[in-house]
Amino acid sequence: MSYTILAATIESCTEEKNSEFLTFLHPVTSREEAMAHIEHYRKQYPDANHVCWAYVIGNTRQPQTQAFSDDGEPSGTAGKPMLHVLTEREVGNSLAVVVRYFGGVKLGAGGLVRAYSAAVSDAVSIASLLQVTPSVQINVSVDFSRETKIRHLANQFDGKILQVDYATAVTLSISLPSAQLENFTQHVINETAGNAIVAIKK
Repeated sequence: MSYTILAATIESCTEEKNSEFLTFLHPVTSREEAMAHIEHYRKQYPDANHVCWAYVIGNTRQPQTQAFSDDGEPSGTAGKPMLHVLTEREVGNSLAVVVRYFGGVKLGAGGLVRAYSAAVSDAVSIASLLQVTPSVQINVSVDFSRETKIRHLANQFDGKILQVDYATAVTLSISLPSAQLENFTQHVINETAGNAIVAIKK
């Protein structure tokens, strides 16, 4: 299944009852990368009252990993709402950091949830997203007379031929959308009467 990820870093700023919320969105592909960005903002804004964050790696519908922190705000009022926005808006491979400067007026639990949600939502609204289709690389070995047939099938199933090696047989290295693998393999077997070797590259 295709999914969307954050394409580039975004900054935005919102205000709620004199409290300032500085929001930063970063593309990330690992927890280590996310934590490095968070540490950077802690050092950049040492006088901030809170540096709250949330990240989600991979497809937001089936994330590889995700986490969040309220950083001293009442439990459940900052990090979790921030993560909820990233998930609902399907912003995969992303980290949201919200730096809060307290303006002297308490917002209450409901007000905090709304403020942190709005801060991230505003940033997501101006962000660029990329569509990603998970792929798998396979090798298909067949006799020379069937090369054209395999090329045709690869094209039919949105595959890209990366390399072709000629030896006692012809081996085609193909990048294929993961969702098409089973169907493509079955067609190759049918079209070659079971005389093809299909191997997934690890």
